[in-house]
Amino acid sequence: MSQTPQPPAGIDLLALESLALDVARTCARLIVDERPRDLGVAATKSSRTDVVTIMDRRSEDLARELLGRARPDDGFHGEESSRVATTSGITWVVDPIDGTVNYLYDIPAYAVSVAAVVGDPAVPGAWAPVAAAVVDAARGDAYVARRGGGARLLRTDPRRPEAGHEEQPLACAATDDLGGALCGTGFGYDADVRAEQGRVVAGVLPQVRDVRRGGSAALDLCWVAEGRLDVYYEQGLHEWDLAGAWLVVTEAGGQVLGLRGSAPADPFTVAGPPALTGMLVPVLEGLVAPS
Repeated sequence: MSQTPQPPAGIDLLALESLALDVARTCARLIVDERPRDLGVAATKSSRTDVVTIMDRRSEDLARELLGRARPDDGFHGEESSRVATTSGITWVVDPIDGTVNYLYDIPAYAVSVAAVVGDPAVPGAWAPVAAAVVDAARGDAYVARRGGGARLLRTDPRRPEAGHEEQPLACAATDDLGGALCGTGFGYDADVRAEQGRVVAGVLPQVRDVRRGGSAALDLCWVAEGRLDVYYEQGLHEWDLAGAWLVVTEAGGQVLGLRGSAPADPFTVAGPPALTGMLVPVLEGLVAPS
């Protein structure tokens, strides 16, 4: 893996974190408050199960507008639209709805992820997040982090939104027992990839306490940072799935890495406290042939 890219000199990471939070919260309110009752699939991407809704597009358009207005020299890299190159050294990587299938079926486990990164987010190993917010849209909780500033959960009571939020520092689970660990994972959309993922999870399951599949990689990773999941792995994540929550996990004391020394998402991502990733990575490497 190449050396970690550094942010431009003089950049205010707290300001970037605050902007990420404001934009992610605004987009989260949009997708919750304006979700159509008859929401349907607007398009498909890699397969008929890889869906896009009109609200994915509206959320990304709103994020692009808000970020462009606040920082016009920054780049933009979203899931649903074309890229904008950076002239400032900062690029915003946005997942407008992470967990679109959950959102489509009105299952309350989906998020908006907004991350400021340095380097080229299209090239594995050539970029890194420096400030981020992931908002659990259905619950209103926000996971925020900036490089060197720790990770925090801003928890809102949906029954009393006027009361503001309760702030809690985040820390990954303290367990070093893989056999007692709750492991999160996810599955792709291509049928052949899913078949391979099924084979891998069958090999992982006897090694851990149990496996959970939430349907939103960003939330699963944030739950690792919160200690609600002990460890996590997935094959085939994209940079927009990963960018925000990657920073949340690392600032909560965890690791996010690939297999055999590769970068995260190239093609595997493993996340958790170092003691557990150190045990899970060899298990996965024994199940997955080198790419």
